[in-house]
Amino acid sequence: MKPYPIAISDSANFYVSAERCFDPKLENVPVIVLSNNDGCAVARSNEAKILGVKMGQPVHELKDKIREHGIRVFSSNYALYGDISRRVAEVYDAFSPSVEIYSIDECFLDFSGFKDREAHAHALIKAVKLRVGIPVRVGIGPTKTLAKCANDLAKKNPIFNSVLDFMEPGLRDWLLPRVSVSDIWGVGRATTKKLHNVGVYTACDLRDMSLKQARAIGTVVLERTKAELMGEPCIAFEDVPPQRKGMAVTRSSGKPMKDYETVVEALTSHATRAAEKLRQHGLVAGTLTAFYNTSPYRKNIQQRRTSRTTRLMPMSNDTFDLVAAAVRCVKSSWNEIHTYEYARSGIILDDLVPVADRPATLFDPIEKRSPELMVALDAVNKRFGKKSLVVASEGFKRRASMQTQFQSPKYTTRISDLPIVSKT
Repeated sequence: MKPYPIAISDSANFYVSAERCFDPKLENVPVIVLSNNDGCAVARSNEAKILGVKMGQPVHELKDKIREHGIRVFSSNYALYGDISRRVAEVYDAFSPSVEIYSIDECFLDFSGFKDREAHAHALIKAVKLRVGIPVRVGIGPTKTLAKCANDLAKKNPIFNSVLDFMEPGLRDWLLPRVSVSDIWGVGRATTKKLHNVGVYTACDLRDMSLKQARAIGTVVLERTKAELMGEPCIAFEDVPPQRKGMAVTRSSGKPMKDYETVVEALTSHATRAAEKLRQHGLVAGTLTAFYNTSPYRKNIQQRRTSRTTRLMPMSNDTFDLVAAAVRCVKSSWNEIHTYEYARSGIILDDLVPVADRPATLFDPIEKRSPELMVALDAVNKRFGKKSLVVASEGFKRRASMQTQFQSPKYTTRISDLPIVSKT
């Protein structure tokens, strides 16, 4: 069967582009967006890249450069970015019968049935820019791996005008020898080193090596990548997301967590958010793991990594059940003798199943809280803002909250942050 064209559209410097949507003064200005707790650069405008700002570079190393070149700095604004991502995906729905959301800034699209794929891609780019304000680039290929490769080339080479169609084998034969094997989707550093050891340096070299050798070097994963580079689809298009098997809510603390109460507050916050996410997806969890760690980057402190796992009986998505389980985990693992400076904590949920498929237990407890209570809790926090209602053990001082010194307003998700158009 002849492969059908798969496109991938990704947003250019997505976090930076989202900030620019609401502040035109940021155009043509170097901009960086920082990670949790304003730690390091996780998004850079092209102007910032030209100035030498590296991906993941700590912000304290950039202070002189920020001051000298007037680089605009923003804290991550995930509420804004998530909503902008949703709006972009809504535009894609009008240009493809099937859309698979791959990440916050990337979507795979079914491009079969369109005679002029490049014209269709340019129309999509124009529509996203007009309706949302985000610039995107499109790569097209007979497999997901080739589409990703085409998209990467479209990013780096202005001659393609943001669109590259890799459906023609002749074009692939010309360009793949110019693509480093390290730039191929799914080929990591360790695998790249092994490939270099056997003389494989380009995407063309990987495509032309034997399946047996590919499997020996990188297991079935590299064998599948090699087949995809040959134009044989091995990675399914999933327009309906598969059911989640696990979920995690983790975060670094703005300040070191030195006492029991602060750690409990942080994990209560994470458990509350995890319960909300379960309800949003119509799932319940069977296992909860709570962890809290010191920072491995601070060499002058005593290190400790702690985690505990507990079963949820019965399986649950109730905020109070998850918080109680998290607190049990902390109680069973807390070290009263030594004082550590914990920097990161989180909740991991496993054994997820739909609510309707939750297995009954022989001795199910009598319901202490009705499901309507959780519906009411979610409704209040949605209407009046997150954390309007919280579990008491989360506290009110939010001592473990993140640093967001440079965060922009939540323009699209908070009514008080709506941009105001002045008459003057």
